[in-house]
Amino acid sequence: MILPYSLKLLCLCLASFFLLHAALGSVVWLAAPAAINLAETMRARVAARFILFVRALPMMLAGAVVLGVAVPSYIWLEPHTSGESVGPACFVAALLGLATWCISIARVVCLTVRSRQYMRQCERIGGEISITAAALPTRLLDLDTPLIALAGVFRPKVLVSRSVIDALSAEQLDAALRHEHAHRVSRDNLKRLLLRLAPDIFPFVLNLSNMERAWARFSEWAADDEATGGDVRLSLSLAEALLRVARLGNAVPASVLLTPLLAGDLASRVNRLLQKNAVMPAPVGRSGALSGVITVAAVFAFTVMQWPIVLRVTHEILERLVG
Repeated sequence: MILPYSLKLLCLCLASFFLLHAALGSVVWLAAPAAINLAETMRARVAARFILFVRALPMMLAGAVVLGVAVPSYIWLEPHTSGESVGPACFVAALLGLATWCISIARVVCLTVRSRQYMRQCERIGGEISITAAALPTRLLDLDTPLIALAGVFRPKVLVSRSVIDALSAEQLDAALRHEHAHRVSRDNLKRLLLRLAPDIFPFVLNLSNMERAWARFSEWAADDEATGGDVRLSLSLAEALLRVARLGNAVPASVLLTPLLAGDLASRVNRLLQKNAVMPAPVGRSGALSGVITVAAVFAFTVMQWPIVLRVTHEILERLVG
């Protein structure tokens, strides 16, 4: 197939991204159980960040290599001609790369649109309320169905139904709002959106949903820990709030960008809150993170020093891919 210079570059970018992402994603998929087990030895917030980083690593590395190495090597070393041939294997890989991104972008767009529609409905049936202890915008909804959740990405606010307000005591409501405030400070809704943007390893075939579920579990644990701060009274109040809201039922709509109070495994969260030593786990060392930073810096420095060679080798690989 003969393509213009710019379309050949686009085709190479998509094909390279798909192949790199599939290879890196397969490695992460195989290592996911070990990564989750390792995360369980960390603080909940550190564990959530670690799992998020590992889940996004294939996308970040593949994108960095394509934009930072493949594109410059092509522009520098590929002669400008009117027509460029592309082999069938490269074209198929490019189509798969395009499908991978289209699925991810469509997923995020649908989630965003549904969330905006839901927020408009909430604005019509509720109004802002001021709760000093919450320290965050809160909207009271005139609903009999139970709901307490953090909604929104860039200017998130708590949605709470009147049935939840009536069911919880002042201390329990304060603990629940502290939990949602912890999600707001950590920007967990934005992270949830980024997880939806991260492509699957293969479209419709292989994904990293176990990593995403682990991130959701650790982020809920982290919000519980940060809401209670190791205080036994607050831990008990939050556990009671979880149980009372659970008895009311779960009215969180599907396919809407919310972080509800009842997210995650309720039993494990209540057990952690009732165990004083589980609320504030022992701090973890930073040697692993420091080693990772040093390794990345060393690889970056080596790449910069060998930049011309790296570009030439990359260009040869791309030529083989095209053929």
